Amino acid sequence: MISSKEVLEKARNENYAVPAFNIHNLENFQVVVESSAELRSPVIIAATPGTVKYAGAEFLIKMAEASIQKYKIPIILHLDHFVDKEEIKSLIRLGFGSVMIDASMEEYEKNIIISHEVSDYAHNFNATVEAELGKLGGREEHIEVKDDEVFLTNPDYVCDFINRTNIDSLAVAIGTAHGLYKNKPKLDFERLKTINKKVNIPLVLHGASDLPDDDVIKCIEYGINKVNIATELKVPFSKAVRKYLVDHPDESDPRNYMTPGKEAMRDIVIKKIKLCGSEGKF
Repeated sequence: MISSKEVLEKARNENYAVPAFNIHNLENFQVVVESSAELRSPVIIAATPGTVKYAGAEFLIKMAEASIQKYKIPIILHLDHFVDKEEIKSLIRLGFGSVMIDASMEEYEKNIIISHEVSDYAHNFNATVEAELGKLGGREEHIEVKDDEVFLTNPDYVCDFINRTNIDSLAVAIGTAHGLYKNKPKLDFERLKTINKKVNIPLVLHGASDLPDDDVIKCIEYGINKVNIATELKVPFSKAVRKYLVDHPDESDPRNYMTPGKEAMRDIVIKKIKLCGSEGKF
């Protein structure tokens, strides 16, 4: 399985971002890889613990392998927001080549210890590791961070964190949040620029769903090389499926009612690939 190292380093060197799309089922997976192949874009397929449990780790790996063989583009299968070290290790042994250990809920020193342990283990299998410094608001499956618990990434700590964990990419908190925004977020671009000047590894933006295009473009300009999109895919997919079933109350064939969801989701995937600047990068 392909790791994210070369793909994200290329993005960093050429100042664009690789989209990371959270998928939940076969239909989501198909839309993402087909759209990426159409635009000749590298892509990261992100699976949360809930998705791995729902879809099955072995099935996800086989879908990724089949997609790589068919479409001949870089497709990275990535574990997103995993907190269980042993679960990560078992999935790396199974074949996952890119992982995120999210110990951002822990105190700084414990975050370092946990992230370093996962990094050391993953590198033995040529897998790459993303960790998070800071704490984003919103809800990502089982992880919920309330507004008063949010704290942004401190630029003074990033070099120490990276050196002591030996991670391959860093997720930063600059004002984004998981889920959809009730009000336009106020991103700390100066903080991002400062962090980018201090590091030599790719930076990751979580909470990019529903983020204004101009803000995404600025984030990439100031050093973001991986952009995570989840909720913004689920909403149009589910709305289209729901509408079809309302309009066709006797329909029972999932091939029929899933298709409008796929088409609605495809429009978002194509838009995000172009927004990240990864179109034609392979």
